[in-house]
Amino acid sequence: MLRFIYIIMLAILGFFLQSCMVSQKKVHTDFFDNPDFKNNSTYVSINVPTFLAKSYVKHALKEDGESQEVIDLVRKISDVKVLIVESSKTSVKSEFQKYLTKNNYQEWMSVRQEGQLVSINAQESKDVINRMIINVNDDNDQSVFVDIKGKFSPDDISKIINATEKHPIKIHKN
Repeated sequence: MLRFIYIIMLAILGFFLQSCMVSQKKVHTDFFDNPDFKNNSTYVSINVPTFLAKSYVKHALKEDGESQEVIDLVRKISDVKVLIVESSKTSVKSEFQKYLTKNNYQEWMSVRQEGQLVSINAQESKDVINRMIINVNDDNDQSVFVDIKGKFSPDDISKIINATEKHPIKIHKN
């Protein structure tokens, strides 16, 4: 009986862990449905399991002394996907701009710091932001895209921007 319980527990654990996928062949975001991008780029695509990440992120934010607004925003996140593009023969910036225009995204914030451009773009309907894409571009043509889904209000985003202004963005370079 104990062996049966272990097998069931392993099956459940495997089911939950399958949602965390790291791939260098499949793009987990719909930003780049251009086949040239997939064939002519070096990238890593990550589908982050939010049920595992939320508690870790909230704990780390509390330890770092982040504001309650940031911690409250983490609770509203339902899905996170990350795409890291290291090099591409296809113009990543122009493909991304086409995607933003086609899907009615609005730029909420853009900051240049230490040679990196950070932008937050939001897609909203009826005063509810359903999706945000945070993009970080550097001068070496490397890009990071964080696709966040959830139900956010414009006030939530304003609070985050204000919290960021009080506590400047920290960029860690390895």
